[in-house]
Amino acid sequence: MTRDDTLAGVQSRTVDTDRLETHYLESGGESGATDETVVFVHGNVSSSRFFEDTMADLPDRYRAIAPDLRGYGDSETKAVDATNGLGDFAGDLRALFAELEVSEPITLVGWSNGGGAAMRYTIDNPGMVASLVLINPLSPYGFGATKDEDGKPCFDDYAGSGGGLGNDEFVAGLAERDRSEEGESSPRKVLRTFYVDPTHEFDADREESYLTGMLDTATGDENYPGNATPSENWPGVAPGEHGVNNAISPKYCSLAAITDVDPDEKPPVLWIRGDSDQIVSNESFFDVGTLGRMGEVPGWPGEDVFPPQPMVEQTRAVLEEYAEAGGEFEEVVFSNTGHTPHLEVPGDFLSELEGVLGE
Repeated sequence: MTRDDTLAGVQSRTVDTDRLETHYLESGGESGATDETVVFVHGNVSSSRFFEDTMADLPDRYRAIAPDLRGYGDSETKAVDATNGLGDFAGDLRALFAELEVSEPITLVGWSNGGGAAMRYTIDNPGMVASLVLINPLSPYGFGATKDEDGKPCFDDYAGSGGGLGNDEFVAGLAERDRSEEGESSPRKVLRTFYVDPTHEFDADREESYLTGMLDTATGDENYPGNATPSENWPGVAPGEHGVNNAISPKYCSLAAITDVDPDEKPPVLWIRGDSDQIVSNESFFDVGTLGRMGEVPGWPGEDVFPPQPMVEQTRAVLEEYAEAGGEFEEVVFSNTGHTPHLEVPGDFLSELEGVLGE
């Protein structure tokens, strides 16, 4: 399946790999006729549409590719094996690059969960990434159920993370392709409230495209949010073995091994984040620890047992260890910016990205 509504200069294409029928957007030069290839990896409940604006603005000398991950956008829906962490996504990227004959090493840009997938790809394919750009990335210790910068689990079974914590109203809205403005957890309300800082508003036409990118998310036990396992620990659910939110549970998702990549193969890391991100932060509104502290989830066992996950501090601690082990990283923070700096402050974001590509 391809799209006929892409922005000028961006093409919609589909290719069969040995793992997945993958839809992707492409702009700029073709293989062998470009200075560098940059690949954009989207986050959870989104698609390549969220990078289309960046690709349209990127100089033509760069070959830009933005795939839809499995179960997202216009790519094939296949089950996500959560027990392999983000390995399914990294493997799908590897197969896509081989099919498209992408010249490596590449500049790999990962946003949110896509940042986690980009880290996993770097771990699995050392030397194949020239530069790694992480935009408001998933913590190297996954999402939820850890309580210090070293990723210590709150409970041995990682209760408080995984597919059982999805918002039922939001998931239903995705499944029903709800485009309304009604409800606090409708996809459109979540897009406007949590994907951006309140000071930013989407262009009306572009908002419809981003919303479509959200609604093109496969829902259910094998995709988003995934299945769950009952637990005796608060809040009563632990990760299952299938689906995206289980794949990013700290039970299965451990990306701190990026520090172990050989120093000669460690790509420089540019970590970009918005200072008012409500999704990936030290007090994320999507973290049950934060909601428990706020009284939104009954029975919270308290700060000592289950505090909000210090996501930003965990990322910084791992990247500092990465630098001590022979790598390098730079942290860039945009003020009054939420979870999507590439959409909220596109000029500033593109300037940072071109700085990386220029190197």
